[in-house]
Amino acid sequence: MFEYIKTWYERKFSDPHSVTLLFLLVVSVALLYFFGSLIVPVLVALVIAYLLDWPVVHLERLGLRRFTATVIVMLIFTGVMLTLILVIGPVLWKQTSNLVQETPHMLEQGKSYLVALPEQYPSLINADQVQGIVATVEAKVIEFGQVVLSFSLTSLKDLVAWLIYLVLVPLLVFFMLKDKLELTGSVAKLIPQQRRLILQVWNEMNQQIMNYIRGKVFEILIVGGVSFIAFTFLDLRYAALLGVLVGFSVLIPFVGAALVTIPVAAVALFQFGLETQFWTILIIYGIIQALDGNVLVPLLFSEAVDLNPVFIIVAVLFFGGLWGFWGVFFAIPLASLVKALITAWSSTQEELNNKLTEG
Repeated sequence: MFEYIKTWYERKFSDPHSVTLLFLLVVSVALLYFFGSLIVPVLVALVIAYLLDWPVVHLERLGLRRFTATVIVMLIFTGVMLTLILVIGPVLWKQTSNLVQETPHMLEQGKSYLVALPEQYPSLINADQVQGIVATVEAKVIEFGQVVLSFSLTSLKDLVAWLIYLVLVPLLVFFMLKDKLELTGSVAKLIPQQRRLILQVWNEMNQQIMNYIRGKVFEILIVGGVSFIAFTFLDLRYAALLGVLVGFSVLIPFVGAALVTIPVAAVALFQFGLETQFWTILIIYGIIQALDGNVLVPLLFSEAVDLNPVFIIVAVLFFGGLWGFWGVFFAIPLASLVKALITAWSSTQEELNNKLTEG
């Protein structure tokens, strides 16, 4: 066993480029794990910078200087964000407040539906099972209420942090875009000369991460917008709030769509009961999810590395457990990074040379 491990180690890490890649990977993971919460503004700024670099590059190709292109893109982006906050923000706040106030009534109505089930379907469910479900739901509601209360008590501290982020993040994004070449050059100086595998992984991941972030933003806007239009047309209450929830549900592959089905179905059930309108809303919602998974995602992420759904779900659970929201957001690129690292370490020198020659 020891000889096998020794042979494997010598085969994989006898190359100094492999050691450099492993060292950089360990340092990066350690920094994110121990200091991730402290560098959240930097991570947010990096995501936005990746998103906005595409229009900046296109404006440069039209003949504008990098500084001018960055200023134009930042002004447009800031204007769009302020418009969304001022227009959509109050609507979402009002609908959220109304939904919270009506939640007890919705729960009571749902409870009445459950209590009636044993009479309608005595062979499928009994009264004891219904009581167990009701008790579980009520316990979860109480637990959620305690979480909301504790969140409100710490909201002042969070508000100060958000105000700081609102100042720091735009500044970071601006300088990341304006001084992109200088910043990447400075980072390159810190990396040892044995960087062949690092460059291989970087070249494979850089464009993919950019495409992923841009694709996710478009997916959120398209799915959320179409859902809002459909819910409004079907006269479903809280259409804007539910549309936003459906849009952001695409951040969590497979799981997000299942979770957001609960509030959509609950609101529709409370508003229409088990009538035709309720089933129509669920069917339309199912069609939107099907089109998203089978048409929109392949179009937006055609350049993404092909990953099995099992690996994607495992990546969501693992990286989400490590880094929360950002782990979930970057689950697919991180899984692709793991795949790229395995490919890099598994490649022979001859294969690397062939790839470099073909490139």
